Amino acid sequence: MNQKFISIVVPVYNESDNIRHFYEAVCTEMKKLPYVWELIFVDDGSKDNSREILLDLEEKDSRVQPIFLAKNSGHQLALTCGLDHADGDAVITMDGDMQHPPELLHELLAFWEEGYEVVQTIREATEDATWLKKTTSASYYKFLNIISEVPVQPGGSDFRLMDRKAVMAFRRYREHARFIRGIVGSMGFRQKQYRFTAPPRFAGASKFSPKKMLRLAIDGVFVCSTFPLRIGLYMGFVTMIASLLIFIHVLFETFVRADTVAGWPTIMACILFFGGMQLMVLGIIGEYLGRTYEEAKRRPLYLIARGKPSDALKGIRREGSLVDET
Repeated sequence: MNQKFISIVVPVYNESDNIRHFYEAVCTEMKKLPYVWELIFVDDGSKDNSREILLDLEEKDSRVQPIFLAKNSGHQLALTCGLDHADGDAVITMDGDMQHPPELLHELLAFWEEGYEVVQTIREATEDATWLKKTTSASYYKFLNIISEVPVQPGGSDFRLMDRKAVMAFRRYREHARFIRGIVGSMGFRQKQYRFTAPPRFAGASKFSPKKMLRLAIDGVFVCSTFPLRIGLYMGFVTMIASLLIFIHVLFETFVRADTVAGWPTIMACILFFGGMQLMVLGIIGEYLGRTYEEAKRRPLYLIARGKPSDALKGIRREGSLVDET
């Protein structure tokens, strides 16, 4: 009977201090399990010596299959690239900073053996997370689930297992603005949640800056919901009622009190209110229009400077990427 094949996908960006330690931890855990496996590192345009470390690991261990992107494309696209190139019967995505503990690999695989097609990990807490980060994260997921048409698990991470069927289904989603947690949540399949406490990073600092976190949060809102487009409709009703009340006030001042002195504050308040509302609605429409324009250009999601070595041997070219197989 053939052994099952497992792919482990790890996006890295300037993680030279973590790569070797992570590789050794994965090897230690996978030795205990009865699987053939590969470790796909997707280097997202690192500027340190991560590339040299990955090439060295590749030379020493054929199970290490690095992919080098032509530029920094972002965490979600690096994950997408890895999923596009993973050949496993099951694919596990995780970060290489040890905050997704390799010791939990056997737990995810055990649930997969039970028949679950997606095993989604849920961070109960992060040991080095600040109170502000925990609060804003919880509030964001509450808001997202209120407006979203698809369920997004609070605390959900990109540490998950996906069966081959789920991975093939995921590859059909080719939008550029990607919120993978929302995509996976919308796909269905038989899903299992597994909670864990994330330890601190092994070394270095997080490369996920506040700007990148904000961008991902915005993508989550616009990818998972069309609710922002309806804000204009809701605000229209509110302003219509407000306008009616102001009109009644004007009639009262004119015919009852006979006091119709022009009110500059009222006029300015109305101008600022309606002007601000119009700009907000135009901004929301512009955000969706800009995303539609990006999709209409049909550019590749990512560009690969050097692809997965085993793909080159098989002569594989995948949609959405440019692969240099030499």
